[in-house]
Amino acid sequence: MSTGLTYHTYDTDHMTPAEIYGHVLAELGEKREDIVGLTADLAKSTKIGKFGSKFPERFFNVGIAEQNLFGMAAGLALAGFIPFVSTFAVFAALRAGEQVRTDICYMNLNCKIIATHSGISFGQAGSTHHCNEDLGVMRTFPNMTVIAPADGYETANAVIASLDHPGPVYIRIGRGFEQTVYENPDYGFQIGKAVTMHEGSDITVMAIGPCVLHAVEAAKRLKEQGISVRVLNMHTIKPIDKEAVFAAVNDTRRIITVEAHNIYGGLGTAVAETIVEAGKSCRLKRLGLQDEFAIVGYTDDLYSYYKLDDNGIMEAVTEMLNLEVEEDEDWEDEI
Repeated sequence: MSTGLTYHTYDTDHMTPAEIYGHVLAELGEKREDIVGLTADLAKSTKIGKFGSKFPERFFNVGIAEQNLFGMAAGLALAGFIPFVSTFAVFAALRAGEQVRTDICYMNLNCKIIATHSGISFGQAGSTHHCNEDLGVMRTFPNMTVIAPADGYETANAVIASLDHPGPVYIRIGRGFEQTVYENPDYGFQIGKAVTMHEGSDITVMAIGPCVLHAVEAAKRLKEQGISVRVLNMHTIKPIDKEAVFAAVNDTRRIITVEAHNIYGGLGTAVAETIVEAGKSCRLKRLGLQDEFAIVGYTDDLYSYYKLDDNGIMEAVTEMLNLEVEEDEDWEDEI
C-alpha cells in the first residue's frame, strides 16, 4: 500500500477532483516506477499532464485516437507496467468501449481508467459530450471495478486504492469544482464499502458523485421537519455493497437512488438487482436521467432541472413517505 502522500494538504475548495488526481498520480509516480500515464490529446483537461510533466519518459500522448489509447495501455500492462489512462468519460466508455472490453477486461489487465467530464458535468458542451451511459457500460464488462467518488478527497483515496487493486478499474469524476463532502481524507475509504453520511430510520437515500452532497444537504433540511433520512455514499457501483443495501431495506423499507446518469444501467439498476435477487421488495425510486439525452446548460442548472439537487431529493423523499410499504417480518431471517 502506498503511503506518505501529501494530497491531503491540497485545498479541495479551490482544486477540482481532476486536479487532485493529477497531483496524487504524480506523487505515486515518485514511489512506483511501474506507473505510466496515457491520454489522447487531453493532458490538460483531464489533469494527467501533471504526471506527464514530471515523468515525460513514462507519459504517452497518442493524439486524438482513443481506441489506440486503450490498445497501447493493454500492451503496457502486458509488459508489466500499471497504466493510468485519462480521457473524457464519453470517449472511454463509448468510443473506445470495444478496446476496453476486449483488450483490457478480457485479459483482466491491470489498467486504471480515470474518466473526467462525466454525467452532466460538461454543462454547455452539448448532449454529445455528456456521458450518462458509462456506468451501465463499464459495470457489464467482466473483471471491471467501477467507482464514482463524491469529491476530491474521495478521488484521491480511490486513485490510491486502485493502484493495489488487481485488474481494471474505472474511476468516474466530473469536470469542475464539485464541492467538498468530506472534511478530511481519513474516513476509511474501502473499495466496495459504502459510507454512511447521515444516519436515519425513515428512508434511505443512496447517492454517488456530486449527488452525495445534495443528498446530505437534503437530509439535514428534512431533519428539521422531523424526517429521518439515512444517506449512503455508494461510491463503488461494482462490486456494490450488498450488506449496506440489505440493511437499508431492512431498516427503512424505502430507498431512493440518486445519480447523474441514465436510470438504466447505473446505481439505481445495481441496487434494484441486488434487492430483487435477494427475493425481497421495498419502495424504490431512481433519480437520474429518465432514459433521455441531457439538455445543454450550466451544470448547476442541470442538476436542478433533473431534480438531482437537494430540492429534488427532498421532493422525492416526501412523495415516497406518503406511499405504503408492505411489511415483511421475515426479512432478517432470510439474508
